[in-house]
Amino acid sequence: METAQHILTEADIWTVLESVKDPEIPVLSLIDMGMITHVSCLTSHVSRLSAHITMTPTFVGCPALSVMKKDIYDAVKKMGFDEVEVIIDMETAWTSDRMKPEAKLKLEKFGIAPPAMMEEDMTAELLDRVRCPHCGSTDTTLRSSFGSTLCRAIRFCFTCRQGFEQFKPI
Repeated sequence: METAQHILTEADIWTVLESVKDPEIPVLSLIDMGMITHVSCLTSHVSRLSAHITMTPTFVGCPALSVMKKDIYDAVKKMGFDEVEVIIDMETAWTSDRMKPEAKLKLEKFGIAPPAMMEEDMTAELLDRVRCPHCGSTDTTLRSSFGSTLCRAIRFCFTCRQGFEQFKPI
């Protein structure tokens, strides 16, 4: 008995991309990060199914860019697409405001202070108002603008006396 074959859709691609993690923050998917900006799938005149995924990196020099591109390609190709194209969009500026609210909660549970929303002008006061992911105190200070990756800074909490990383607001 034959079973009906599932027709792959853009929604299926979005669902699969939820499993593609940021290699530097494995609790977040590229969807959580707001890095996937467009998905499409097409059937050609010879019944070849192709997928096109557009990704905006967090910054131009991101060292994990090739890893993310390969992870996207592999995940979507496994779905049964004949062709997969991952397009890196260097024209659209990524900002930390693209991150889903759930992503910021996941970051905090992982021990990284999430970036503040940049709804207002970025001021020194706003940049220094960082909540410790360990104890919740805002009695924190910047120790180094440079963390383990370019998008993170190192901070210290005076309340719980622990160091932590902060995802920089961009």
